[in-house]
Amino acid sequence: MLPSHLPSPTRPPRARTALLVAALLGLVVALLPALTAPAGAASPADRAAPRVAAAGTFRNPLNTGPDPFTTHWKGNYYLTTTQGNAIRMWRSPSLGTLMTAAPVTVWTDTDPSRNRNIWAPEFYRFGDRWYLYYTADDGVDDHHRLYVLESEGDDPAGPYHFKAKLAPPNHANDFAIDAGILQLGGRLYLAYSGINQYQHNGLNIAPMSNPYTVSGNAVALNGAGGCPEVREGPEFLYRNGRVWMTYSACDTGKPDYQVWMMSMPLDADPLVPGNWRQHQGAVFSRADDRGVFGPGHHAFFRSPDGTEDWIVYHAKSTSVNTYSNRTTRAQKFTWRADGSPDFGRPLAMGATQNLPSGDPGSGNYWINDDGRSGGPGGVAYTGAWNSGSGCATQCFWSDDHWSDRAGATAVFTFTGTRIVLLSVKDTGNGYAAISVDGGPEQRVDFHNAIRVGEAVQYTSPRLPHGSHTLRVRVTGEHNSQSGASFVSVDRAEVYVN
Repeated sequence: MLPSHLPSPTRPPRARTALLVAALLGLVVALLPALTAPAGAASPADRAAPRVAAAGTFRNPLNTGPDPFTTHWKGNYYLTTTQGNAIRMWRSPSLGTLMTAAPVTVWTDTDPSRNRNIWAPEFYRFGDRWYLYYTADDGVDDHHRLYVLESEGDDPAGPYHFKAKLAPPNHANDFAIDAGILQLGGRLYLAYSGINQYQHNGLNIAPMSNPYTVSGNAVALNGAGGCPEVREGPEFLYRNGRVWMTYSACDTGKPDYQVWMMSMPLDADPLVPGNWRQHQGAVFSRADDRGVFGPGHHAFFRSPDGTEDWIVYHAKSTSVNTYSNRTTRAQKFTWRADGSPDFGRPLAMGATQNLPSGDPGSGNYWINDDGRSGGPGGVAYTGAWNSGSGCATQCFWSDDHWSDRAGATAVFTFTGTRIVLLSVKDTGNGYAAISVDGGPEQRVDFHNAIRVGEAVQYTSPRLPHGSHTLRVRVTGEHNSQSGASFVSVDRAEVYVN
């Protein structure tokens, strides 16, 4: 019988021009009405922005958390994901360096009625303030309610103060999650997932009189989906005379979690359910041949120069029904001739993509487990290691190395400021001892309750730019839940900036 780590063949696996462009974009944005160009929306006017080539490539994941929301603002990407006990935000000038950006805690709460299970934060700019929408409870899932924070100044990263609870009068004390803000004709609407006649987690829309006040009852939308139980995470695009509402269907733990879509004319009333036209079939769903399962709970953002549309979403690298191991990913999407968005298929984890247009570049490169590299450096092994391509879609370039022999080492050489190790986590994995430049070892557990591919195992501290080494030593030990002591080596992501 093979050890649990062994891959199974049957298991599917500049400066001046940039400143000028930034200044011009800032001027255009400043002249637009506050509610006519929502963050992340695609509008025809934005298409006039000059195109600036991206400087390099990146690979997913962008973050180890689920439920992502991101916006590009004044030269930086801002990203939030579900963190559970607080709201944290990552800020970076390049999409490729969000993974190693230092998080900023923008909100914690001492109110016991709303300081647990904090999920799905989203942030929007109205006037000269940012409003951060989220859901939280008191430790009981059915007590989830919607709340909004207001920034003290014009910075997405805050600081923030608590502003209001958001509750339509006809659902004042009902379960509610996943706020998304619809902006039409100078008016705001709260879209969310909550109790209605169709689902416990069903789609609802309510009018708002300002960014923090619900001004009327919510109406329910009977959204189609591939499973009966969930319609959540509503998000909006504005283009070609229509507003497109995308949402996630199926339980997020399922590999079939997927994105569906409705639309209506921009001049229609969103509070009339009959105005929404259902589009048949999922518009973004699992790609087994690429090792992507449960893609959804997404949001949209524009490239820095405004010429490209991007989707950010979470997905898993396992077909197991689980809420764990969801990671944040992003990819570009386009538009069909009939005016509808074309999200394509989710790309494999680790697929190399061009950075968004106008992104200043990250300088990131990869090192594969076989020693090939996208930049300076490589990896060398001592001791007994196995290698092969049986892990297929669960590994970068479908290959990896693994060993359970105490004392076996893998030494990466690289040039940059930081290195991140990604590989298979598995039920038969054990502890590795990892050190940088010959320094003290850090004990890292490669075990996981289910097998998942290309998981982030270790992120180095930030280093002075230059040549460095990172050593991975197999200890031959494992925790009490693991069946063996394997350590896997798949790819390293090297950060230059």
